[in-house]
Amino acid sequence: MNLSYDKKNDQLISDLSDILGQDSVIIDKTEREFYSADVYSKDKLCSAVVRPNNKDLLTKSVPIVSKSGYSIIIRGGGMSYTKGYVPTKEDTIIFDLSALNRIIEVNEVDMYITVETGVTWKEIYEKLKPTGLRLPFFGTFSGIRATVGGGLSQGALFMGTARYGQAADIVLSMEVLLPDGTLIKTGQSGFKNSKPFYRTYGPDLNGIFIHDGGSLGIKTQATFRLITAPKETDYLTFLFPDVNSACLSLSQVAKSGAAEEAYVFDPVSTKKNLSTLNIKEDLKTIAKVATEQSSIKKGIVDVSKLVLSGKKFIKEDMFSLHVVCAGRRINSVKDDINLIRDICMKNNGNEIPNSIPKAVRSNPFKPLNGVIGSKGDRWVALNAKVPHSQSQKIISEADKIFEKYKNEMDQFGVSVSRLFIAIGTHAFSYEPVFHWFDSWLPIHKKIPEKNYLSKIKEPEENVDAAMVVDKLRKEMVNLFAELGASSNQIGKTYLYAEMLNPNTLSLLKSIKNYLDPNTQLNPGVIGLN
Repeated sequence: MNLSYDKKNDQLISDLSDILGQDSVIIDKTEREFYSADVYSKDKLCSAVVRPNNKDLLTKSVPIVSKSGYSIIIRGGGMSYTKGYVPTKEDTIIFDLSALNRIIEVNEVDMYITVETGVTWKEIYEKLKPTGLRLPFFGTFSGIRATVGGGLSQGALFMGTARYGQAADIVLSMEVLLPDGTLIKTGQSGFKNSKPFYRTYGPDLNGIFIHDGGSLGIKTQATFRLITAPKETDYLTFLFPDVNSACLSLSQVAKSGAAEEAYVFDPVSTKKNLSTLNIKEDLKTIAKVATEQSSIKKGIVDVSKLVLSGKKFIKEDMFSLHVVCAGRRINSVKDDINLIRDICMKNNGNEIPNSIPKAVRSNPFKPLNGVIGSKGDRWVALNAKVPHSQSQKIISEADKIFEKYKNEMDQFGVSVSRLFIAIGTHAFSYEPVFHWFDSWLPIHKKIPEKNYLSKIKEPEENVDAAMVVDKLRKEMVNLFAELGASSNQIGKTYLYAEMLNPNTLSLLKSIKNYLDPNTQLNPGVIGLN
C-alpha cells in the first residue's frame, strides 16, 4: 500500500491496515470504482474498501472508522440496482463482508443452520444437499454470488417463495454489530443458556434489522430454520393469450398453496431469457434433469421432453406461467399439479412443455452472465408487492406510463419486460425491467464469464436512453407509492420513509438514533439521512 495516497484519510487507511493487513485494505482506484457502483448506477467514489476475513477483525475495524467520522457501507455480493450500497459522499469506507463466509453450524437434530453473513445462498444449498435438508426459501437468481447478509438487508426472494416466502420469513436469530463495536444478538440467541432455535420469545428484534439496507446495524451471523428437502418435484408451464388471464391464474395458484414457485414471464421476458441459452449449457441442464429425478425412468422421460421441446416451444405474444411443485410423495405432488392444471385450464390456459421451470431448478445458481444482455444491452428492474386484489390495477396503471413514454422509448431504443411472482398466499409481485443500450458499469465488465463477454461488445454511451429509463423509474416509483405497494431492495430508490405514517417514522428515527447516533451506517438508504 502507498501511504502517500493523497487523501485526507491517510491516517485512517494506515490504522485499518495495521489491524487488517495491507492486502485487506483496497485503495486502488479501479477497484474502488467497482465497489462503489451497483448494477445500475454510480455516484461518489469511496475512500477505501476493506475486506475483513473474520468477525474479530470486523469488530476491531468498524469502531476505528466510526470514530473517524467517515460513513460505513456494508457490501455483500453487490448484485443490487437501487443504490443500496452506492456512496453518497467520498468520506466513505465500504466493508466487503464476502470473506466472512463460514458455515458455523448445521444442526440436523434441531433443524437450523447458523452462518456468517458473507456466505452465499449457493454455498448453503450445497452444504445442506448431502444431509437431505434445505432452507425453505433457498436462494435468489443471483445466489451464486448474493450473500445472506445482503439478502436479509434487501429482501431476497425467489426459490421456494410461493410457499415459504422470503429470506425474512425463515430467519430465527441474528448477530448484529453496531458502529461503536457493540454486538447484539436477536431471537433466542439473545438469551443466556439458549440455542438460536426460536425467533419470538418476547418482541421480535430480528425485524428491526431486516430490510434495513444496512442502516441500523452490521449483520455478522444469521440462523435459519431448515426443512427436509422434498423428495419429489414436478413442473408445469401454461400459455395465456393476455396478461390478465395469466396473472389471475398466478394469484389463484398462489392462494392455493400448491406451488413452491410460481411466476409469469411476459413475451419480452421469455424471448430475452431464451436468447441467453446456448447448446453447451442446454446439455448440462439436460444431464442434471436426468440425474436429479428420484426415478431413472422419469428422468429419461423428462430429458426426452426437454430435447424435443427445444427453445421454440413458446409462441410469440403469449404470457407463460411457470410452476414448481414439490413434496414428500409423488401422489401428493401429482395432486398439486392437477389442482394447478385445473386452475390454468379454467382461465383459458394452454399447457406446453415445462422446460423453463425445469431448467431453472436443475441449476438454480448459474453464472451471472445475465447481468448484461446477450447483445450487450443494459437492464434495470423495479418491483412492487401488492395484494392480489390490486394486481390488475397495478398492471393497468403501469401500462399507462409505458404508453405515455412510448414515443421516447421507441426513439431511443428503450424496451420493457415484466416478471410477476407469487409470494406466499398473500402477495403479488410486479417487476418491470427496462432494457437499453448504453456504456457499461464496472460490474458488467467483471462479473460475467470471459467467454460470454468475448461474444458481445460494449455499446457507446447513450445519455438520451438513460434519461428515458430514469424518468420511467421515477414515475413507476411514484405509482408504487400511490398504490401503497411494498418493495424489496429499497436502497436509495423507493419512497419508504417519505410514505411512512408520521408516528411510525418517528419511532424508526428514534431506533436509528439509538443504534447509529451519528448516522454513519449507509446514510440515505431507506430514506434515513
